[in-house]
Amino acid sequence: MNLVGIDPGLNLTGYACVELVETDPEPRLLEAGVIRLQKGEPMPARLAHLFEDLDAILAEFTPSRVVVESIFSHRSFQKAGLLMGHARGVVLLAAERRGIPTAELAPAEVKRALTGNGRATKRQIQEAVMAQCGLAEPPSPPDVADAIAIAFCAARRAHQTIL
Repeated sequence: MNLVGIDPGLNLTGYACVELVETDPEPRLLEAGVIRLQKGEPMPARLAHLFEDLDAILAEFTPSRVVVESIFSHRSFQKAGLLMGHARGVVLLAAERRGIPTAELAPAEVKRALTGNGRATKRQIQEAVMAQCGLAEPPSPPDVADAIAIAFCAARRAHQTIL
């Protein structure tokens, strides 16, 4: 079973596909990357680009589930949360159009699952992902590490329900 984790954004959207095998509690990272959107482009064009790239990723990996980070909005950065909502909507639409069930995980929940600390920094997430995936260096940009963390957290939970 493949799962795709997505860290949505309007400049960078991280994605990661992991494989979960019933006999192994640890997921295996198949691919991770980032979709780069042009900052100067009008919003509708950026959203269309995001949809097209996500659709291609979903077509390639045919996941059983897409897991996306839930919206987190801090008082000081309320606009960022609203803008992220546009990207999340595109992610949910892309999955729905392919008939793929979706789930969401809160950022603090993902951080706690990977590092033991729900307030882990971006760097701590990168280092935890590097260690848990056996990578030579931390995934960069941090959006990729976040997507891997989302996918790993979801896959581990899915494995618990399989047993």
